[in-house]
Amino acid sequence: MHVLVLRPEPAAARTADRLAALGHEAVRLPLSKAEHAVDAVKAALAEPHGAIAVTSAEMARLFEGIGGAPAAHRDTTVFAVGEATAQAMRQSGFTNVLNAEGDGESLAGLIAAHVRAKGPLPHPLLYLAGNPRGPGFEARLAAAGIPFRTVEGYRMVPLAPTREAVEAALLHPIPDAVLLYSRESACAFFALAPLAEAPARFAALRLLCISANVAAAVPQGFPARVAIARAPSEESLLALL
Repeated sequence: MHVLVLRPEPAAARTADRLAALGHEAVRLPLSKAEHAVDAVKAALAEPHGAIAVTSAEMARLFEGIGGAPAAHRDTTVFAVGEATAQAMRQSGFTNVLNAEGDGESLAGLIAAHVRAKGPLPHPLLYLAGNPRGPGFEARLAAAGIPFRTVEGYRMVPLAPTREAVEAALLHPIPDAVLLYSRESACAFFALAPLAEAPARFAALRLLCISANVAAAVPQGFPARVAIARAPSEESLLALL
């Protein structure tokens, strides 16, 4: 199958390798890139914090870019949103990483359970976040009475591929499926000219969504077929193929 990958690099390259191992041909068309706020993260780590929370492996890439986890923080408890993010944080040098089940709700639940079992954190939780992000995780922390401080460690910046690149990815040939990892990338995808101008051409396209929230970004009446992963992970998303 020809599978369109919209993720930013270098994540797109890793997904393409996984698709190739499964016998599929990946077509990469990144629609965003990450800008890391290294100074903001370093300043946040210098302030007292009881643990760290991360909701994307992009934070691990930030740490890799500065030589790995700072030595003074390698033993700090890190709560990661899912197994892939947890593994990335371990590879960047953090040694005490706990993972939730892939979404903000389970991550907040993991932290709340840790606090109940171990007692309150000695200092507020440091949430190293991205922008944009949904409000759910922070709202659930607040509802659980867990003190936290949010610091944006990166922001996703939209990319504008050339019309030639877009047409090559979408029309020559039309992909069999597209992987949709975030609501933002889904919205950017449906704004691309070939889809906006002639959606009927994509009636056979499979829209593989990592969550129901992402699937909700599919325009009403769009002719393609929507499928939602059983769990918010790349493994579950690729299983839809």
